[in-house]
Amino acid sequence: MTNHDIELVRDYAAHQSEQAFETLVSRHVNWVYSAALRQAHDPHLAEEITQAVFIILAKKSASLTAKTILSGWLYRTACYAAKDALRAQRRRQHYEQEAYMQSTLHEAQADSAWQELSPLLDEAMMHLGQSDRDALVLRFFENKNSQEIGAAIGLSGEAAKKRVSRALEKLRLYFFKRGIKVSTGVLSGAISAHSVSIAPATLAKTAAAAAFVKGSAASASTLTLVKGALKIMAWTKAKMAIAASAGILLAIGTTTVTVKEIQEHRTYPWQISGFDSRVLNRQPPQVRILPSKVKNGSSWGNTRVWSDTHDHLVNKFMGTGVTAVHVISAAYDFPYSPARIILPAQLPRGKYDYIASLPGGNEAALQQEARKKLGLISRREIRDTDVLLLEVQYPDAPGLKPNRQNPGGTSSSDSEGHWTIQNGQLSTLAMYLESILKTPVIDRTGLTNHFDIDLKWRQPSWRDVNPAGLKTALLNQLGLELVPSNMPVEMLVVEKVE
Repeated sequence: MTNHDIELVRDYAAHQSEQAFETLVSRHVNWVYSAALRQAHDPHLAEEITQAVFIILAKKSASLTAKTILSGWLYRTACYAAKDALRAQRRRQHYEQEAYMQSTLHEAQADSAWQELSPLLDEAMMHLGQSDRDALVLRFFENKNSQEIGAAIGLSGEAAKKRVSRALEKLRLYFFKRGIKVSTGVLSGAISAHSVSIAPATLAKTAAAAAFVKGSAASASTLTLVKGALKIMAWTKAKMAIAASAGILLAIGTTTVTVKEIQEHRTYPWQISGFDSRVLNRQPPQVRILPSKVKNGSSWGNTRVWSDTHDHLVNKFMGTGVTAVHVISAAYDFPYSPARIILPAQLPRGKYDYIASLPGGNEAALQQEARKKLGLISRREIRDTDVLLLEVQYPDAPGLKPNRQNPGGTSSSDSEGHWTIQNGQLSTLAMYLESILKTPVIDRTGLTNHFDIDLKWRQPSWRDVNPAGLKTALLNQLGLELVPSNMPVEMLVVEKVE
């Protein structure tokens, strides 16, 4: 049990007990090695990562509290170590690693769920919240039942079962957004059957021995991994504190400036019609939400740039002439779709211009600004809701034409009762249908090719939507059908600040 894990950690921290540490290593080494191997694709490098993880455990043992879920902590540390190892490997062997990854991807069998899931599993796990990730690690990597998981994380067995179920659904949605369509049942079975491999027989002893002396006898490359992983762990912890404090400083420090801006009616260089990433990238660091200065139209977007200060990609956001809901969807990095956004009774009226161009932490800073300026906060939540499933009824419909003329970009146009796209995927059609029908549309066609589509139906005006005519045209022209259903969908729940 996890409580016993912490007792062993304390025994080691207090008395340097080799037996306690060897017990911990032998208990967790298989799945830690498996997680490392999934990400490194190299047994030797996976062994080094595993050793690094347990060396870090030895170094950090005195700081772990009784509330720590050790398996979750080890998993997170393994991902940090693997990330650092792969980054170093890419710097040393860029072209060789690129070729290796390509060959690995091409060899994957499309009909095997695990072959599709495995390359993204650990990335998906690290996108979960800590409590969800801990629950899945306990369930699938340590094969704990609901009662044991509940006891470890402070929930009842039934609540722990629901926590695992919700976390699995979040994983399914993560894979679905990346073109991998599996049910939670298939996902659960694939992880259960394949996620833990047997580590090399000598690895447990080697890792325990290296960790016991805090890595002083480890190889130079292993110690480099330890240093890199510890740096990532420290940065991740600091980033959360920096984001929170940045929001507070922004809230305190911009009050006087905001009053002056209103008095002077100042217009900033980024308050333009149309989104332009070049304009956004030229702006100095700032976070603002202002009454719109754009007379007609609305636009919004983001750009990802490399930050030398933070040594990783950073999202920057900008929008003009948009509603408060658009600002919130940008702040919480949620695709703008009214069908998937739950709103409070009253919202701030008018149009806004916003920008977030800090060297890091833009999401958290924009959320703080939205709380202050708009009085709104938000959260992601999985809810059962009515949906429309986009499915193939007639596979050879004449209007569904594979694109052969324009392999480059995608273009589309929209007018009353007429929608076209060149070199587009059906997921884009699903998004368009969702915006018209105000109901979540889930692409279940299984078609991943690019198409040229020219869809026409009777619609008197923009406001007079003709759902029946649209669905009939969809079936007759494209051979596609919208099937009503009900299923869990990730929603953005917007609330007013009390």
